[in-house]
Amino acid sequence: MKQDVIRWRRYLHQHPELSFHEHKTSQFVYETLQSFGGLDVSRPTATSVMARLIGREPGPVVALRADMDALPIQEENTFAFTSQNKGVMHACGHDGHTAILLGTAKALVRLQEHVQGEIRFLFQHAEETWPGGAQEMVQAGAMDGVDAVFGIHLWASLDIGKVGIVYGPMMASMDKFTLIIQGKGGHAALPHQTIDSIAVGSQVVTNLQHIVSRNTDPLEHTVLSVTQFVAGTTFNVIPDSVQIRGTVRTLNQSVRQSLPVLMERVIKGVTEAHGATYDLQYVFGYHPVVNHEQTTRIVEETVLDIFSEEALDKMKPNMAGEDFSAFQQEAPGTFFYIGAGNKEKGIIYPHHHPRFTVDEDALETGVKMFVHTVFTFVEKESQRLHN
Repeated sequence: MKQDVIRWRRYLHQHPELSFHEHKTSQFVYETLQSFGGLDVSRPTATSVMARLIGREPGPVVALRADMDALPIQEENTFAFTSQNKGVMHACGHDGHTAILLGTAKALVRLQEHVQGEIRFLFQHAEETWPGGAQEMVQAGAMDGVDAVFGIHLWASLDIGKVGIVYGPMMASMDKFTLIIQGKGGHAALPHQTIDSIAVGSQVVTNLQHIVSRNTDPLEHTVLSVTQFVAGTTFNVIPDSVQIRGTVRTLNQSVRQSLPVLMERVIKGVTEAHGATYDLQYVFGYHPVVNHEQTTRIVEETVLDIFSEEALDKMKPNMAGEDFSAFQQEAPGTFFYIGAGNKEKGIIYPHHHPRFTVDEDALETGVKMFVHTVFTFVEKESQRLHN
């Protein structure tokens, strides 16, 4: 089956689609799942797919998730299956995730007589773009009755053959903000007749950095990054306004709630001091990914059982965001990494890079982890209920 999974991944890599536009991708997944037989296949949303495998005996409901969307990046790789869609590329491994879950579904259909309960396969759209496809699938009922949920991410900075786990907080919340500072424009040679929005905005950016360094606990993971500063049209005009945009991330929900309050206090103080005004739009995005202890222990045991202690990598949290957290709001769950980097093969580029790719040997690791994690979870649940 490994060759099937590789073939699916390469097809998906050649035909990437952006978030909320995964029409051909989801149709390919739908038709492939139907070809396996034994599955109840449906479309929770316009560009997502769900399949249900009902076991021969009663038991828990286990959900497995893969994301399917690509990124607005022009691919620079030169291998035979590069993107055929200009300016769109699978630069984060979602083609591999989808292929892995298809392989998992095919394997488990063949093992249906050994399945207890239900396995639910969630092929999710729009992970890369807020508000995200996970929440839409939840609202459509994809997580109804689920007892545990597992997801994987091919990880370029983790060597092939490794499986990375994190107990508790794993990935950060992903919020964004847009700030308009309104001053008074005028001639650059007569700054005293203006309220210089660029000068005020620059001080705002500098002072926002004090929130992380001086207003939050240094032991709490927090990031505040200004990523856009847009102002002006020419060299001799002080503009009326500037637009500042950025992202705020943390692993702690209470810290998360405090950050927009602290930001507004800084912005208000700086702008008022210089006679400017402001408009702050703060959008709460994905929740932090927080792995449940019991399900993470099951993933760890699975790695040790089917691979080795050397394959297990207990990793630190990182500040990237992931809407897998929406599924974890509905049931205990664990998100874990499959090592996909390989320096010997030149697979060294980071996620979201135009030359990103994965070592395709990682696809087999992903299928094995999903299949064995399901059976390990069901076995542990059966033991718990009988005890």
